[in-house]
Amino acid sequence: MSEYADLLIIGAGPAGMAAALAAAPSAARIVILDDNPLPGGQIWRDGPQAKLPDQARRLREQLENRANIQRHASTRVIACAGPQQLLVENDERGWIITYGKLILCTGARELLLPFPGWTLPGVTAAGGLQALIKGGLAVRDQRLVIAGSGPLLLASAATARQHGAQVLRIAEQAGASAIAAFAAQLPRWPGKLLQSFGLFDRHYRTGSHVLAALGTDRLEGVRLQQRGKIVELACERLACGFGLIPNTQLGQALGYELNGQALAVDAWQASNRADHYAAGECTGFGGSELALVEGMIAGHAAVGERAQAQAWWPQRARWQGFAKALQNSFRLDPRLKSLARPDTLVCRCEDVPYAALTPHADWRAAKLASRCGMGACQGRVCGAAAQHLFGWQPPAPRPPFSPARIETLACLDDSPPA
Repeated sequence: MSEYADLLIIGAGPAGMAAALAAAPSAARIVILDDNPLPGGQIWRDGPQAKLPDQARRLREQLENRANIQRHASTRVIACAGPQQLLVENDERGWIITYGKLILCTGARELLLPFPGWTLPGVTAAGGLQALIKGGLAVRDQRLVIAGSGPLLLASAATARQHGAQVLRIAEQAGASAIAAFAAQLPRWPGKLLQSFGLFDRHYRTGSHVLAALGTDRLEGVRLQQRGKIVELACERLACGFGLIPNTQLGQALGYELNGQALAVDAWQASNRADHYAAGECTGFGGSELALVEGMIAGHAAVGERAQAQAWWPQRARWQGFAKALQNSFRLDPRLKSLARPDTLVCRCEDVPYAALTPHADWRAAKLASRCGMGACQGRVCGAAAQHLFGWQPPAPRPPFSPARIETLACLDDSPPA
């Protein structure tokens, strides 16, 4: 079974939704793939306890009202099937999509750095906790510590507090002067300034970071380095996130060049490959506002509407300024590279400790010797951690990019030769 799209968009977060809606008036056949059941990405994740913003609801409605937009939910890209062909799979079937043009809007994920006890039950990512709560996790009356870096810590704390959790501490690793400098720039983006008032929490501490999660069978407490002092807090949950890193694996597999840790794009959001674009946080973290604008530019450019795309350039420049301020203010302290002890697991899937990785020169050597990155997550967690800790660049992924059924892989035999 196969399908054709004039424009294929992978990812239905803010960038993917905006790209589809920008391109829709051209009457092109547009197909959106996303691995979530509903559009919105991580920032507008739905669930029994989620409260979607009005903007997200409006964009969803507009997508549903466009006859030339076909959305495939809970769908994953499994492999490249040929030139401008992808093998994809949902919960029911696998098939091949042939496309004329492609926009990657694969977003970002949290950077998780290993520290003693980080694999204990009760320890999650900061954004992961937010997603779990929206999905129905009960946190009422539970004591919670949030640690790491960036505005996501405050957003996660606000979600937990709204659902009855007792937030004991928000430990931000950036120093007070960096946070003050960032706050002083917020009037340039009035919406962000207003949002910051709603997220303020009296338990927020700068110059603070996690040292260890404490407990035996599950989390019982957390040890923090707080402005030069060691502090221990008893708690039921610890949520940690050290910023976001772009999801570039699929882009790398398709031949996109990188710019640092992100997919490289030009002023039209176009990659080095003809007819291949990227938008949103896979091209660099900057928040939903920047992702929406980049999606609009990519959508217009992909259907040849260059004047309409260029009209969004000033808005992009404005939000790129916000992104730059974020990156400068929340730059990670080098001391965070020394949190792991020799016996601290780095690869949770294959139980590979820090000491097993230090003798190796690069990711390939470490993987061959220790099986690091060969588990269920295929290096998505430990690969990013190793890149931060050792400077290793993980290679482009090999297919299948996600676990797949045999019947889906058999579709490759039915595809025309490349």
